[in-house]
Amino acid sequence: MGERIGGVKRARIAAFAAHEAGIYAQARPLSRAAFEAGAAPWLGGVPMHWMRDWPQPFPMVVTQARGAVIEDLDGHRIADFCLGDTGSMFGHSPAPVARAIRAQAGRGLTYMLPGAAAQEAGRLLNERFGERLWQIATTATDANRFALRVARAVTGRPKVLVFDGCYHGTLDDTMVCLVAGQTAARPGLVGQVEDLRLVAEAVPFNDLTAVEAALAGGEVAAILTEPVMTNSCMVLPEPGFHAGLRALASRYGVVLILDETHTISSGLGGYTAGAGLKPDIFVVGKCVAGGVATAVWGLSPEIAARFAAYDAARPSGHSGMGTTLSANPLQFAALVATLAEVMTPEAYARMEAGAARLEAGLGRVIARRGLAWHVVRVGARVEFICASGPLRNGAEAAAAHAPALEAALHLGLLNRGCLIAPFHNMMLISPATTRRQIDHLIAAFDAVTAQLIET
Repeated sequence: MGERIGGVKRARIAAFAAHEAGIYAQARPLSRAAFEAGAAPWLGGVPMHWMRDWPQPFPMVVTQARGAVIEDLDGHRIADFCLGDTGSMFGHSPAPVARAIRAQAGRGLTYMLPGAAAQEAGRLLNERFGERLWQIATTATDANRFALRVARAVTGRPKVLVFDGCYHGTLDDTMVCLVAGQTAARPGLVGQVEDLRLVAEAVPFNDLTAVEAALAGGEVAAILTEPVMTNSCMVLPEPGFHAGLRALASRYGVVLILDETHTISSGLGGYTAGAGLKPDIFVVGKCVAGGVATAVWGLSPEIAARFAAYDAARPSGHSGMGTTLSANPLQFAALVATLAEVMTPEAYARMEAGAARLEAGLGRVIARRGLAWHVVRVGARVEFICASGPLRNGAEAAAAHAPALEAALHLGLLNRGCLIAPFHNMMLISPATTRRQIDHLIAAFDAVTAQLIET
């Protein structure tokens, strides 16, 4: 283990983190008391275990979130650049979505039948993401799971090809990585008993030679990938990579699934529209209904026709797809409001401009400090990475990840009024994010890095 992490002394990181933890705790007595009083009924003290991934000594208890601001129990107003890890990418409770939810609440929340909004939602989905045959799910995890079932059904093959370092929700099949060049279950999986090598194969991102070698075995039903790797230190596709994936998928009869749950930040229609990609199945979740738990997955006409033929011959019974609360009227109300009034060209233009400002500001600070770090942006999504770049694949992204340093940075930024995602160093710009908030984040980043590199 070296003396430094990301060019910063380990001892300095530890001292800074301890100091900032004390500041945080002293400033939030009400959050501490509320957390300690309410922790007992919850496994691990929190209602969802990821809430322990924040670097604070104890969770910040939120009282409300509006636009791009979160308020906590102790009265702190914090500029929110995490935005629910993309779930609130268009801001917290956009007015059209809030109105739609209030209106639908009086008409029923779920009845397992289509409502009047379904037709409009289908039209808007095709308008925003291209002509497909759509289904609604509750989460992108579910949507990816169902898409894989379709791919296996129409190909008769067992495996999914994913990229080392990927994340597609809590889908068992994709929880694999490369260990010494071989596919293996990801370390840390809870209660894993199935041999995932039977259903999945991992290869490095940006490596078309490895992709073709995997496809040539004839067992791969689908390639499932994000257009940009985002749940690691962000990795951009190299020129020609996506065209190569499409060509290889077509050559070997493999279904190409693009998971745009994070890369919807790229612009209207996601990375797929901006780059002219042609997936067989398109998936997006999180922010697509303004933060109401919703995902959509759309099949190309060809895959839809193949699945219809398969489905017509399938014995009646459980399909393994769909959940009782999926496609409920509350989802449709929020989905229509988001697609029609929130996810607009004007909103994306504002988000892009703000993200470009943030990217440039963070880059200036890094250069001034003489740090071998870099900044990467995909539309409204920005990350600073505490290593040189660009990164090419998941292995390089894993090596660039600096948990202790990043945790110290995150806590320092929060104490200066800025919240970024606890997973790596992700920041999002929403239509509600102001230039003043962006400049405040840049100034906070400047202040934190100045303290971290003190001798």
